Amino acid sequence: MLLGKKVVVIMPAYNAELTLKRTVEEVPDGIVDGIVVIDDASKDLTVEIARQLGLDVIIHSSNLGYGAAQKTGYKRALQKGADIIIMVHPDYQYSPNLIPAMASMVASGHYDMVLASRISGGGALKGGMPLYKYLANRFLTFVQNLVLGIKLSEYHTGYRAYSRRLLESIDFEANSDGFLFDNQIILQAVKAGFNIGEISCPTRYFPEASSINFYESIRYGLGVLKITLKFLFQK
Repeated sequence: MLLGKKVVVIMPAYNAELTLKRTVEEVPDGIVDGIVVIDDASKDLTVEIARQLGLDVIIHSSNLGYGAAQKTGYKRALQKGADIIIMVHPDYQYSPNLIPAMASMVASGHYDMVLASRISGGGALKGGMPLYKYLANRFLTFVQNLVLGIKLSEYHTGYRAYSRRLLESIDFEANSDGFLFDNQIILQAVKAGFNIGEISCPTRYFPEASSINFYESIRYGLGVLKITLKFLFQK
């Protein structure tokens, strides 16, 4: 419990048996009131490990997608009475030690969404981010800042904090079941007038960390441009 706010962490998981335990063990004590793992039909021991850790586990009987896993997780967190909901990937790419800082930014009332940016600290490439992903990230972020009229350092992080108010105010279930979900929810927040904050976050790229491949990255990038243009025309 943080400043009287209930904090729930959701972890959308797919084949995370090698990194889930390390990620959970880094979640600071005394801040988080619950952790929900949404297993998107993993083929490994992710579910067994999550249960051994005493976590709340939801299992998708078939692989529905990254966005679909988030939808399931956010609904469960809201059902649990969460005031602050934090999404962190269980692949140990992001540092759970930033959870108190991110939750505090939301609890302050100044922000309804907080993004943990891999770009703002300047360590993305040092952390192992492939050069093509870094360049694509910078290009897409430049375009979206121009269209949306705001200034974020990154739109594509998988580490975020949301207020209950934001998740109850937008129709996140209308978003993609795939990777575009992350970008769409930012567009929804901007359109609804919510304040978005950022915090610098180190990143770790290594073989066990999940990452979309080159062709999926191209598909994602084109999708981002499409929904950004749609936002521009609607505006």
